[in-house]
Order: sequence, then C-alpha cells, then structure tokens
Amino acid sequence: MPDSSKGAIELNRSLIVGGGVLVAVGGLLGFAGMALLSSALISASRQFVDRLDKPPSQIARERWEQTKAAATAGARHGAAAWRNGPSSSG
Repeated sequence: MPDSSKGAIELNRSLIVGGGVLVAVGGLLGFAGMALLSSALISASRQFVDRLDKPPSQIARERWEQTKAAATAGARHGAAAWRNGPSSSG
C-alpha cells in the first residue's frame, strides 16, 4: 500500500504540460485567425470607400446639415401647431 497522506494530491505532470502546450497552440492559432480576418475586413472596407463618389467625411457633413435643417423645420412647425391648435384641413 502506498504511503500517501489524505491531503496530498498527485498530478500527472505530463498531462498538465501537454494541456498547457495545446492551450498555447490554440491561442496562437486563434490570434493568427483574428489577424487574417482583420486584414480581410480592412481591405474590403478600403475598397468600399475607394468606390464611393464622395469621401465619408463629406457625406457625414451633408447628413449632419440635413439633420439640423430637419430639426429646425420640425421645431418651427411643432411650435406653430402647438400655438395655433390642430388644423381643420381635411
């Protein structure tokens, strides 16, 4: 009968090392996959931007101006409708 105390835990060192190696290899493969995926997405987005008629900054500026104009018009119309009551057209 082997002489081992109740509190001692025996670990199979080769299994622990093997598991650690597999985890490390899996991490490296995952990192390589993320790098390839990122590269493909960046390339595709650059091609998309190159095909646009206007640069994205100009499109954003135009949309912002449209949004401000719509908000101003809506505020004017809303305030007038509130002051004058519901319209009887229809």
